[in-house]
Amino acid sequence: MGWLFGIIIFALDVWAIASIINTNASNGTKIMWILLILILPVVGLIIWWFAGPKANYRV
Repeated sequence: MGWLFGIIIFALDVWAIASIINTNASNGTKIMWILLILILPVVGLIIWWFAGPKANYRV
């Protein structure tokens, strides 16, 4: 069952990184957030969810 949790966290991390890339934030800010998520996958994802830059999706 642990592998399922790992796959879910991996998918959420990839989604978060893609969202970070699609923001208007500076490149330095994007790199900082991406490194945080890569180094601390679960904690970084939670911090990003509450405090990180959100993507600018256009419909």
